[in-house]
Amino acid sequence: MKVLLFGKSGQVGWELQRSLACLGDLIALDFDSTGLCGDFSNLNGISQTVRTVAPDVIVNAAAYTAVDRAESVPDLANTINAVAPGVLAQEASRIGAWLIHYSTDYVFDGSGTTPWSESDQPNPLNVYGKTKLAGEDAVRRSGCNHLIFRTSWVYAARGNNFAKTMLRLAQERDRLEVIDDQVGAPTGAEMLADATAHAIRATESNPDAGGLYHLVAGGEASWWEYARFVIDYARLKGAPITVKQEHVAPISTQSYQLPAIRPHNSRMNTSKFCDRFGLALPHWQDGVARLLEEIV
Repeated sequence: MKVLLFGKSGQVGWELQRSLACLGDLIALDFDSTGLCGDFSNLNGISQTVRTVAPDVIVNAAAYTAVDRAESVPDLANTINAVAPGVLAQEASRIGAWLIHYSTDYVFDGSGTTPWSESDQPNPLNVYGKTKLAGEDAVRRSGCNHLIFRTSWVYAARGNNFAKTMLRLAQERDRLEVIDDQVGAPTGAEMLADATAHAIRATESNPDAGGLYHLVAGGEASWWEYARFVIDYARLKGAPITVKQEHVAPISTQSYQLPAIRPHNSRMNTSKFCDRFGLALPHWQDGVARLLEEIV
């Protein structure tokens, strides 16, 4: 099996390099790769890359993920998150390759408290969510064999993320305020990569397994609960935490205004993925604890 990976240096892409290597011949690219184009602003370039490599599987871990900046550069976000995946999908359809694509809980409006299912109607609140939904639609319209994984609150030992930011701030400040009315599941890039490799292998014997899936860690937490877990665990591990437990204060979304509107409810129902691929997804605390064991 020949696998072509885009976005190799991101949190998920970095872990995918490890998990996909077991499947066969892996060609991994980033936006600044030489020889082959991995720059999603160069649509002709990525099209030619697929034609040159002629992979069996294309894995797209590239995206414009700067949620707030996307509000001021919607055209760029749309090119990277929607148009480029559509180009990959068309090329995949042409050569009979599978396309693996990642999307987000931000395709929903965050209403209610029930975990979102794949059959629920999307209604994104911001440019990032709208462009990611457009990317999903482009992949489906192409008719290519595909797996689309919607995930949320991704973290990894590599790169910047919420857990590492909270750990840093907890060592610099004596008081923190963290939003407590947005709820989701912190999801490790390592788990996403392993689940992706497993799903790709499963589609070899069962092509009907293609489609849209929600893929996040088990359990749920608010950003405040997530922060408290990170800080308390790091404190127990002997990290030089300055902030006292009682001084990590919960605040509302309304108290912390940002350019992009965030959904309050990012809970995701993963039963379809678990049933189809025979996997049990670990609780979010297990993955975050492992992250902290690596970086504290």
